[in-house]
Amino acid sequence: MSRAHIALFLPKLSRYGGAENFAWRLSRALGEHHDVDFICARQETDAPAGVRVVTVGRPHGPKALKMLWFAMRAEAIRRSGTYDLTIGLGKTLCQDILRIGGGPTLAFWNHSAAAYSPGPARTLKQFRRSISLSHGLGRLIERRQMACSGTLVANSHFVRDCVCSTFPKLDREKFEIIYNRPDLAAFTPGTSGQRSNARERFDLPQDKTVILTAGTNFVLKGVPHLIRALDLLPESHILAVAGGRNPQKMEQLAKSLGIGHRVRFLGRVDDMVSFYRAGDLFALLTFYDACSNAVLEAAACGLPVLSTRANGSSFFLPESRVIHDPWDSADVAEMIRTALADGLPSTRSDLAKVESGLEPYLRLVDTLLSTKTNISDTPV
Repeated sequence: MSRAHIALFLPKLSRYGGAENFAWRLSRALGEHHDVDFICARQETDAPAGVRVVTVGRPHGPKALKMLWFAMRAEAIRRSGTYDLTIGLGKTLCQDILRIGGGPTLAFWNHSAAAYSPGPARTLKQFRRSISLSHGLGRLIERRQMACSGTLVANSHFVRDCVCSTFPKLDREKFEIIYNRPDLAAFTPGTSGQRSNARERFDLPQDKTVILTAGTNFVLKGVPHLIRALDLLPESHILAVAGGRNPQKMEQLAKSLGIGHRVRFLGRVDDMVSFYRAGDLFALLTFYDACSNAVLEAAACGLPVLSTRANGSSFFLPESRVIHDPWDSADVAEMIRTALADGLPSTRSDLAKVESGLEPYLRLVDTLLSTKTNISDTPV
């Protein structure tokens, strides 16, 4: 097949962030066989060799204005007719392939609301979301792109189900499901020496049982409930948290329980391989995750892993490792005890047995290029 001209659309060209890192790797893989333009609003890192960056900029102002600007500029570029295939990875109006990496806004709202205590806190959070211009615009763009995109790709069965619940007219059988896949050459179980070195690097005690978690939004990722579960575990168990900003509230919670000395907030961690190798178990009590890379990476590193039903990555966990209610700290603590006792890795299904990683995208691109027809510009 001759080289095609392909455009990828995502507001930010970066290596930090799940969608951004995926887009960078996909553009690199496609660039080996095709001429690829990466259309973005801002560039934070170098593009892969051979990939051309087209930066459309963004105006000053509220988030909604920036979102609308990029969606309209991306659509204008798509309509220019210079591309054989277009791939949307964010909130753009029309594309030949739409990768739905985060799920619909309404599904996120419904699931994540449970992270907040019933009553004023939850009500206020939902009210703010309901009047947010950016959230409202995002939902309008989602409706448009579901109708106008040629091929829909969900990165988990969970996301596919969330999309179909939000947009009931969509045929669930028409979705492609391609899971995230970590770099299995990098994320591997460590030796005892590597474990010791990793603990020294993160200033974690060698003689303790280390429970790991990761995430920027502590409330959404269930960190308060993991801290409460830690309080029900032996003194020899500690918690290490990668990511996040301003951990003061979480530190205060731990101190109020008398376990402040057992919780370590590490901030941004760039070497996640070493982070996983420093732990004995990984737990992600998330209230919503389309397909958590951290769960897959931790499992690839040989750790027992716990996560929730509201996480697409839980597809790969045995039922005994899937948390039904993150608020039930006693149940979470018991599941941690059991998982540590049996010590078995948590993968239920090998990634090789489902479509995952970049290769299915490359095959999909080749298939569409060989049979491509114009996608509709009119919602159905």
